[in-house]
Amino acid sequence: MSHPLFERHKPLLDQALAAIAARGYWSAFPESPSPKVYGEGAAEAGKAAFDALLNKPFPMQLPGSQGTVGAEMSPYGIPLGISYPKVDLDQLFAAIARAEPAWRKAGPEAWVGVALEILTRINKRSFELAHAVMHTTGQAFVMSFQAGCPHAQDRGLEAIAYAWDELRRIPAKAYWEKPQGKNEPLKMEKHYRIVPRGIALVIGCNTFPTWNGYPGMFASLATGNAVIVKPHPNAILPLAITVQVAREVLAEAGFDPNIVTLVAHAAGDDTAQKLSLRPEVKLIDFTGSTANGEWLEKNARQAQVYTEKAGVNQIVVDSAADLKGVARNVAFSLALYTGQMCTAPQNIYVPRDGIATAEGHLSFDQVAQALAEGVQKLLGDPARAVEILGAVVNDGVARRIDAARALGPVVLDSQTLAHPQFPQATIRTPLLVKLEAKDDAKYLKEWFGPIGFVIATDGTAQSLDIARRAAKEHGALTLAVYSTDPKVIADAIAVAEDAGVALSINLTGAVFVNQSAAFSDFHGTGANPAANASLTDAAFVANRFRVVQHRMHVSA
Repeated sequence: MSHPLFERHKPLLDQALAAIAARGYWSAFPESPSPKVYGEGAAEAGKAAFDALLNKPFPMQLPGSQGTVGAEMSPYGIPLGISYPKVDLDQLFAAIARAEPAWRKAGPEAWVGVALEILTRINKRSFELAHAVMHTTGQAFVMSFQAGCPHAQDRGLEAIAYAWDELRRIPAKAYWEKPQGKNEPLKMEKHYRIVPRGIALVIGCNTFPTWNGYPGMFASLATGNAVIVKPHPNAILPLAITVQVAREVLAEAGFDPNIVTLVAHAAGDDTAQKLSLRPEVKLIDFTGSTANGEWLEKNARQAQVYTEKAGVNQIVVDSAADLKGVARNVAFSLALYTGQMCTAPQNIYVPRDGIATAEGHLSFDQVAQALAEGVQKLLGDPARAVEILGAVVNDGVARRIDAARALGPVVLDSQTLAHPQFPQATIRTPLLVKLEAKDDAKYLKEWFGPIGFVIATDGTAQSLDIARRAAKEHGALTLAVYSTDPKVIADAIAVAEDAGVALSINLTGAVFVNQSAAFSDFHGTGANPAANASLTDAAFVANRFRVVQHRMHVSA
């Protein structure tokens, strides 16, 4: 018998299944924070709900609670003052072990139905979540709403759809009959059981706790695994709200809420390492630094580890039919959320002899200046600029800006802006520095933040060679090319396929290289060091469960 939550959300699931097959535009959760979409008063109620969480213990009961933890400071200069349960790991894992048998026995339709109910309820708290994302990551409010809520929810739904698409391929049973010539055929009945891998650990990041956290969380939950969510110490609240909703839905559906738990911890302790090496943990989803990701891949050998790590994202400029459009598009990609995105571009390769444009041949310096002017025009109005830039997430970003400034001639210096609403926020505009191709020791590493290098090469062939090597050796999630030459575009496609990186070609409109659309774009290929697996396809979910069979002889 089908689970009632599965039946309730089956129309939504069917739409998601159609979307992952067609790969066109589709979104289940509207990205506009308009009262026409989410209802009159929804924005005000969400802000009030967020405010009500500040300066008090977060309302959540967890097994093994021993005191509290939490010291989140908004990048906009506000201490959140929220404390969270600090749990004893042995007691937590014991509670999860007691919760697992009934959840495993419930089967795929229950797993998927519960996961879908959790997502749809999270969507109803999007305004509250948007403020939580804003004041833990530094994203501006509209971006916090869109990327942190509907877009993240779409990514969670995408993972559920892929999970169900794989799960439904497994029949519950089969009748097997093998002819034996003149003798009676061999007859067997075979039963197939989907068995979850074990406890899944989601290690959250500071900058995109929900957008990066939801795919792994919902992929694991929809395939029957219990989930431990370990947020970044600076961005606990968005994932705490998520876990709170999940536990409410599980309890209402008759399951032990400890199928989904939260492990908050203080910055600098070894909780992540302890969790990652627990023998009960069989799946790990991680977004963060290369050093921490590689440590997990090397040491958490008992688990299937999915990592999204640092990379060097690049733009190859060969020629341009619309240089102003190129400059506008690249400027927005450099400025959006102060370049604090794993997909944001860093290295911009331009031939030292210049490029052909519709306005005639332009020198390397003219192209670099056009890019600088694009940033200046985009951020010319400080009140508008802060809504694009958001706030600097930590002091390391500011230190990197200062260090990068000394690497070469400055095309565009980074400026400090005042936020009209949050005077304590640190707001920085992008820095552009000129380098030479030979300076690869300077630019072939990630400079996380609003830092761009305009790099003079011997020509587009060298630009593509550097891009290939950078992606293969250091990792990349995005690559872009601007050219009016079909051969150059074909060469760029070949480089992208060889290096295993997503390529954008001649973006001059309102689509940007650092944006990835759920249900359409494949985020992370697993073919270069930035991610050890594709993060939005069937392979991302298929290894989260096993099929165990039993068989017996039958007479008919």
